[in-house]
Amino acid sequence: MARFQILPTEVKFFDWFNKSAANLLEAAKLLHQLLVDYTNVDSRVAQITEVEHRGDFIVHETMDLLSRTFITPLEGDEIRALISRMDDVVDAIEAAADALLLYRVERPIPEAEHLARLLLESAEQVCQAVPLIGDKKHLADVQKYTVEINRLENEADRVLRTGLARLVDERDDWFELFRWKEILQIIEDATDRCEDVADVLGVVVQKNA
Repeated sequence: MARFQILPTEVKFFDWFNKSAANLLEAAKLLHQLLVDYTNVDSRVAQITEVEHRGDFIVHETMDLLSRTFITPLEGDEIRALISRMDDVVDAIEAAADALLLYRVERPIPEAEHLARLLLESAEQVCQAVPLIGDKKHLADVQKYTVEINRLENEADRVLRTGLARLVDERDDWFELFRWKEILQIIEDATDRCEDVADVLGVVVQKNA
């Protein structure tokens, strides 16, 4: 049974959801831009770290609101899952950016940019889907975005496998293979985390439609 209530607290929850989705999208854009134009790496990784800190703040404020709210627009577990899964994406993006510095990458390989582009497209889908859960009339529209997120995650799996196969075939430099295996996997993990967001959105739709 749907639990949408006409209460001021509802607006606050959905505002935080939307802020989290926008934050996720910003992080994905920054990572993609970095891998397309690999300059000023230290400062641009620092920007991604700032976005990650903002994500932590959003999670904190949402959880604080949840602890103070008696009647919520969604189940408490749904609120916690949605805000946490979106933050997980940002955490993975920051981890990928940090890895670029840790492994002293001089120039990205094509597969890294491809994965970052798929991640950005997934983030765009999340950012379009999340605002729809605030209006029961548009809940059914969420499904087309979750389907696309799942498709993009499958494509990211394929790019990861193909990229690793190429690196193994070339294997002129084992360190090159090692570091790119780590970095590509982290970026692909971020697309997995987007799929986790899609799964939570699917549950929200199912329970509240």
